[in-house]
Amino acid sequence: MSGQPIYDLFVIGGGINGCGIARDAAGRGYSVALAEMNDFASGTSSGATKLIHGGLRYLEHYEFRLVREALMEREVLWAMAPHVIWPLRFVLPFQKGGIRPAWLIRLGLFLYDNLGGRKLLPATKTLDLRHDPAGKPLKPVFSKAFEYSDGWVDDARMVVLNARDAQIRGANILSRARVMSAHREDGHWVVTTKSQRDGAVETHRARMLVNAAGPWVDQVLAGAFGRNNVHNVRLVQGSHIVVRKKFTDPRAYFFQNPDNRIIFAIPYEGDFTLIGTTDRDYTEDPKDVRISSEEVNYLCGAASEYFKEPVRPEDIVWSYSAVRPLYDDGASKAQEATRDYVLKIEGAEGDALLLNVFGGKLTTYRRLAEHALQKIGEAIGEKGAPWTAGSRLPGGDFPATSFEATVADLLQTYSFLERGHAERLIRCYGTDSKSILGSATSIADLGRHFGGSLYEAEVRWLVEKEWAVTAEDVLWRRTKQGLFLTPEEAKGLDAYLGMLAAA
Repeated sequence: MSGQPIYDLFVIGGGINGCGIARDAAGRGYSVALAEMNDFASGTSSGATKLIHGGLRYLEHYEFRLVREALMEREVLWAMAPHVIWPLRFVLPFQKGGIRPAWLIRLGLFLYDNLGGRKLLPATKTLDLRHDPAGKPLKPVFSKAFEYSDGWVDDARMVVLNARDAQIRGANILSRARVMSAHREDGHWVVTTKSQRDGAVETHRARMLVNAAGPWVDQVLAGAFGRNNVHNVRLVQGSHIVVRKKFTDPRAYFFQNPDNRIIFAIPYEGDFTLIGTTDRDYTEDPKDVRISSEEVNYLCGAASEYFKEPVRPEDIVWSYSAVRPLYDDGASKAQEATRDYVLKIEGAEGDALLLNVFGGKLTTYRRLAEHALQKIGEAIGEKGAPWTAGSRLPGGDFPATSFEATVADLLQTYSFLERGHAERLIRCYGTDSKSILGSATSIADLGRHFGGSLYEAEVRWLVEKEWAVTAEDVLWRRTKQGLFLTPEEAKGLDAYLGMLAAA
């Protein structure tokens, strides 16, 4: 092993927290390796409601520190990645005699407007749903609503962009590499990984280990370290359904349910509405999580309490489910468990240390990474200074308020593109869209058409630059073109990717 590089950090887990920590550390000058056993964001980080938000409902559980940090992060992340993050207005219908009185909602929204240093996002206002277009798809019993600001994010793309930037800054990013074991030896960690693609086994050495395996964080401790009876996280299943567009308004809806839970109804990929989420404890292997018929009925029923036109199970065109690894704080109900994160260092002074990452959410991943780097610096020595607050993710180098101008510039350069196609490319890749399109002067120059607005040039980019291997990687995580391709077209894409892998 004498010829092996010794990394400062070895990160286990290619979700948002692992990739965020790897990016921050690499940007400070640490040598970093990261191993993800599957595709990036293939677990919790692609199964969210896809919001950059303060967490209005967390105020009820007195999570003021978390809410303030999340509120402050909204505009920071928007500036960092304006292609995959953008502002979204939410309409919260109010019904007299509902589970939350108007004064409580107003108080919560006042805190929401003033707790987090809001600058660009518009403030809360009250709506008369009898005259505002937001009332059109709702039942007439809802005559009043509150409108507030939060943000939308393409969650899986934000993860892979963090992985890409970590790699650009020198990190060794290992996709589909399962950690088989980890042990201390001569003051370092010795980590063994096995490729999920070709079975190749590699050994890596590092001064410090970061366990950011999300729902598998306890499994890593049990499997790689041989520990039994570890229970640090509470697994909570959240499921979502996608139906054909239920409304044309660009705003989203925040619905309060009689059981004190909430769901969102959000404009999605132009032609659809995303409805979710559920909250229930989960005890099985996270890789096996699937939406249940009970959850389908719950989401359809909850949305139908608000919409004039009911949401029926047969309306569903896609669904997804994921497991959130919430830090186990002993809450009696899943929806009451903390959404805050906890970072714990293990190991004796002078020994190779382990940092475990429990909990967290998309909105606070950057701050979680900063706090992790603070602990890492204290453990193995500081390198560099916090830098990500003013940074840009790949493709995000344009002003946050200039999305339309960026689309117009792409259309001017590539006049053969349809506007919807150009908008999707900018939403996925930002200014990297021009690298994908290259010297093309016609749609034919983009190569094979797989369906929807997906062409060979984009697929090759995803394989070469973003670790895409399967049709699922391309259609459901790197893009959402799976909503627009037929099953036969998806099979054609899978066969093409197999051909590329064999070449």
